[in-house]
Amino acid sequence: MSKVFGYPKFDEHGEMILTTYDNEYKAMMMDIRVYSMKAGQIRTFKRDEEETAVLLLSGKVTYTWEDEKATVSRKDVFTEGPWALHVSGSKEITVTAEEDTEILVQCTHNDKTFASKLYSPDDAPWGYSSVGKFGNVAKRRVNTIFDHDICPESNMVLGEVLNDRGNWSGYLPHRHPQPETYLFKFDRPEGFGASFVGDQVFKSVDNSFSAIPGGELHPQAVAPGFRMYTCWMIRHIDGNPWLQTDRCEDERYVWMHDAQF
Repeated sequence: MSKVFGYPKFDEHGEMILTTYDNEYKAMMMDIRVYSMKAGQIRTFKRDEEETAVLLLSGKVTYTWEDEKATVSRKDVFTEGPWALHVSGSKEITVTAEEDTEILVQCTHNDKTFASKLYSPDDAPWGYSSVGKFGNVAKRRVNTIFDHDICPESNMVLGEVLNDRGNWSGYLPHRHPQPETYLFKFDRPEGFGASFVGDQVFKSVDNSFSAIPGGELHPQAVAPGFRMYTCWMIRHIDGNPWLQTDRCEDERYVWMHDAQF
């Protein structure tokens, strides 16, 4: 049986493994890893028949791919928007750390070919969601870097969420048949929250992650005093991609849409 929550650590090479195709989180159908890179360090990513997205979490890097090169920076996930390079299978990405840097690498099987793209903060603007609803305690900022509408050839979705202090996200409780992985970060090292996966509840802390099987409810909450960042990653199911228009809220709670708090 696959596990649904993890507390990974960086190894001596600066690699932190979340999900793979054959570890305890294989139900995610994605290979997701985070790398801590020292200034001057170079990493190369190339996978046959697997698409790859490299998301800058913090620091400054030079991306090199095909005949392109770009140097980009991000102070942190709480103050600046995302830079993410997305390529189809067999295309090589080289990442050079211009300063101490952290990146997330998301991969999945995909034999389709599509144009490589470096997504900038302008491509994935933050937008507030659930403002004024549910007593205004589910307000959060969301961006979508790419999904089925943006890149229909992809088998993945990549986006980010910023929770206001003490607020909920993924609320109302909702589910969808596609598996989803959340990576959590907090603006203070002692920050924490609660991650719900079906009827199970886990303490979310910095660099913990939730591996949500298809069909399970998965709201999240952050403790007062802390902001929580979530990188959300969905794997499409063949013939059934995740769509922004899908609303799979638990019908026991939909009455809250019209309730006054």
